[in-house]
Amino acid sequence: MATKMLTFPSHGLENECKEIHDSWGQLNRLVLALASRTRIERQQMRKTYEVIYGEDLVKRLQEAEESNRSEAAAISRRLCATLSLWMLDLHEHDAFLAREALQHDDTNYRALVEIFVGRKSSQIILMKQAYQARFRRILDQDIINIDTPNPYQKILVALIASHKAHHADVSQHIAKCDARRLYDTGEGSPGAIEEAVLLEILSKRSIPQLKLTFSSYKHIYGHDYTKSLKRANSGEFESALKMVVKCIYCPPNYYAKALYGSIRGNPTDKGAIERVMVSRAESDFDDIQKAYKRKYGNELRDAICESIPPGDYRDFLVTLARKMN
Repeated sequence: MATKMLTFPSHGLENECKEIHDSWGQLNRLVLALASRTRIERQQMRKTYEVIYGEDLVKRLQEAEESNRSEAAAISRRLCATLSLWMLDLHEHDAFLAREALQHDDTNYRALVEIFVGRKSSQIILMKQAYQARFRRILDQDIINIDTPNPYQKILVALIASHKAHHADVSQHIAKCDARRLYDTGEGSPGAIEEAVLLEILSKRSIPQLKLTFSSYKHIYGHDYTKSLKRANSGEFESALKMVVKCIYCPPNYYAKALYGSIRGNPTDKGAIERVMVSRAESDFDDIQKAYKRKYGNELRDAICESIPPGDYRDFLVTLARKMN
């Protein structure tokens, strides 16, 4: 029996595509047409648009972004870029973000970590295939060959290996043993933590197994593992590790903090608000919004309205926030 793919009739979808086609230069109409759509609806809309008009809707949005190069059009460019990401399949979206993260002078390690921590191994495989098909490059090699190696790169290489050695089942016994190893090579001994031990654990355990390990650490020692990374002798590796552990152990809190910093204009990760809202849509965004309100005492959509000037870009973000409630 055929699966019902859409919640509206095909002629309605064609009408939507016509409205989109007639809306270039009227971004508010694009926002209304695209922001409230589910992933399946967006995929079908993209296919229908190409059948009718002979062009990829995502490519059309990207071209609109490129054509708006004046300083006055910065917000419009940002909206077109975000809309194009919104219309991509999940693996295409992650591949595009990974390439963008690697192309900047300062590699956006946060974006890369979020991909490798936040996706299942099956999704990582599809993302790597999309990356190679789109950019004619191998993502693993691009990460290994970063010109200026740093702690984030070491951790990313370990996470890449983790997905290749992925096991679906999790083990309480392994989690407890790993937690004790973390203690013995960290706060349980003088000096800096032993990087080799951490990298070994990260490379051999799945993300769910690592999450269980950090939960076991808190159960055994009475505090989060990240507390041990705040010691006076902590260095760059500990700082990078702390960010990665937070992303693994409690994603809603991690992403809520990333959104808070981006909304307030954190210069170290300006694109976090679009990246998080689009990347986590239709997965755990409800939990992220709850964490945001719990941590900062404000609804995310209200914070967006208070901090971002009125316009189509703000309307799109607010629509996403409301859609995900």
